[in-house]
Amino acid sequence: MKILIVGHRGYVGPVLAEHLASNLPGAEIHGRDVGWFEGAEAAPFPEDAFASQHVWDARDVTPADLAGLDAVVQLAAVSNDPIGREFEAATAAINTGAALAVARAAKAAGVGRFVFASSCSMYGAGGQGLRAESDPLDPLTAYARSKVATEEGLRELAGDGFQVTSLRFATACGASPMLRLDLVLNDFVATALRTGRIEVLSDGSPWRPLIHVGDMARAVEWALIRDGAPRVEVNVGSQGWTWQIGQLAQDVAAVLGGVDVEINRDAAPDTRSYRVDFSLFRQLAPDHQPAADFADAVRGLADQIAAMDFAGAVRESRFIRLNMLRGHVAEGRLDGDLRWSRQPVHASRQDIGHED
Repeated sequence: MKILIVGHRGYVGPVLAEHLASNLPGAEIHGRDVGWFEGAEAAPFPEDAFASQHVWDARDVTPADLAGLDAVVQLAAVSNDPIGREFEAATAAINTGAALAVARAAKAAGVGRFVFASSCSMYGAGGQGLRAESDPLDPLTAYARSKVATEEGLRELAGDGFQVTSLRFATACGASPMLRLDLVLNDFVATALRTGRIEVLSDGSPWRPLIHVGDMARAVEWALIRDGAPRVEVNVGSQGWTWQIGQLAQDVAAVLGGVDVEINRDAAPDTRSYRVDFSLFRQLAPDHQPAADFADAVRGLADQIAAMDFAGAVRESRFIRLNMLRGHVAEGRLDGDLRWSRQPVHASRQDIGHED
């Protein structure tokens, strides 16, 4: 199977590539990425997992770019709510416009499978009940709205030999060569190591489902090999990895030891609170269920962060994606649409890594 990962040099891409290389015999994995986060590696990138890698803006896709592939995994996106607020137009253009352009080009090129990294954030304020795939959507942010719009467009493309799987992931976490620290669990572990305390900015009451990045890779593997319906939209995560934010901070502190937790009980409630029903995913993918252990995940993340070399506060570091993008824009490398306005250093190479 020839698989293209779009956005392969982001947080999930390297973990996914290594997982697929180990678990799909004969898989040939290719990567295309715009290269915004070159230089923000937290560990050696698994170059050998890829048959080829190219610098490429998904907004410029043509069917010829995807010829000969069996599957496309669409990871590339403006990746969180703070970036979505600051670059709202680019969020829509990339997360929805480019994702659907890639899907249309893939179908035109004869690609059989398209896997979309969607998000449980599209449920918005979830109330007390568990949100299932059939429940109404209430996206509260530009990021969440972009995921809803992409799924709507993909519904029209599915069929006629083009299988679409939209994986509505819980909030990602865990160690990765392209580590992000703008994710709640990762932030808690990093700040605990750097300061000896975890500061919860909300009142601690919001609910949030989490999923380890390795378990995200397991779900993508399932999507690449599944039989059945030409279109599936499914929540991906587990009830056992669903926390109120305050309790999550306490549990992280308990694993690490010697860490204080400060919760701002006077903060206004965070409306991005939701609990999700994962029973459909258990039914559809019994052999690809989340398997990560929480304590092991926290310790693995702590080990990676402890070995990293970066100065200053966690939330001011290059491992916060918004900081990287702001830096590129301030230096004139990216324009307001998050397109390269000046050729980045790595773009002078046809390939990142190698090509067989």
